[in-house]
Amino acid sequence: MSSEITISFEKSVEGPTLLTIGSRKSRLAMIQTHMVIDALKHHYPKCEFVVKNIDTTGDNILDRPLAKIGEKALFTRELEEELLKGTIDIIVHSLKDMPTTLPDRCCIGAIMQREDPSDSLVLREDLIHLNKTGQNMNIKYIIDDCTQHVQTFGTSSLRRIAQLRNLSQNVSIKDVRGNLNTRLDKLDNHPKYGYDCLILATAGLKRAGFNDRISLRLTDDNWYHAVSQGALGIECLADDYRMQRILHPLVNPRAVFECTSERVLMKCLEGGCSVPIGVQTEWSNNERWLLTLKAKVLSTDGKQSVQGEQTEDLDNQNVPINETFELSDFTDIRISETDNQFECRLQNSVRLGRSVAKKLIDMGVKDILKRS
Repeated sequence: MSSEITISFEKSVEGPTLLTIGSRKSRLAMIQTHMVIDALKHHYPKCEFVVKNIDTTGDNILDRPLAKIGEKALFTRELEEELLKGTIDIIVHSLKDMPTTLPDRCCIGAIMQREDPSDSLVLREDLIHLNKTGQNMNIKYIIDDCTQHVQTFGTSSLRRIAQLRNLSQNVSIKDVRGNLNTRLDKLDNHPKYGYDCLILATAGLKRAGFNDRISLRLTDDNWYHAVSQGALGIECLADDYRMQRILHPLVNPRAVFECTSERVLMKCLEGGCSVPIGVQTEWSNNERWLLTLKAKVLSTDGKQSVQGEQTEDLDNQNVPINETFELSDFTDIRISETDNQFECRLQNSVRLGRSVAKKLIDMGVKDILKRS
């Protein structure tokens, strides 16, 4: 299925003259913010844009792993406070950083076309020869067969740590924090910091111009990426219908349906960034709107895991009455000017996330989450 899926924008909206956008300060955050600005300029060439940089708790606390800070909305709270005060009009987020429940009066007004959602392995520069050995290299090969070279993996993500430990209980893992440039500098300064490789989001590496640092994209069945990874979410006020119409041309339905199913899954499992939940979403190779959601939940020590999957026809209109529900109960996405077909597909994306979550719950995932 082509990634260039669009939805019609039949009703006109008066173009804005000035938009103030909230963003984190990091280089990657600013790159992503300017991606949104460029897209908006295409539709509203007379509009002027102001970026307001705002520090978040997650940006300020760098001496502890994220899971040990003990707070939610680490990268969003301060931005949302400014949105609610009216000092900014919209916020540009990495959607994977957004909690599944937003503050009252806040919503996701657009999800743009998704970048590659996978994780990538980044070897330090003097080890890049390892991915030119002619081997069918995967993460298991790196762990098992390259231990004389690759001994310490750098990551702060509980999901990544749990998956590494699931593959080997003997793997050495070291916490790494800071922005993308900082982490890559730490990797390459091996005598001081001691990292042999990092596991990072492919999308961030590509957007920041570090595509050449990717040693291995982790896309096989051994590795699941974060919920909504690779997607940019634009947050606005839920009662600001004009702003939602302004954002409408940036909406990519395929990304909306993928991320909706993933976020609903996580919400049903009461998970967040501090819980080892990984996902994969795949479209069928035909013209039908068939979406497969795969999910894996692990204990933090990697010793236990459950996984499940399901495929949903998003155009299915034969939904049993007892399976109807209010979308607002499961998603804070508010896409303006949609038609019945879009709404049907969105409903079925929610059903898909709920169904996979139920399968995992029936398999005992709640016991794993309690111990995580």
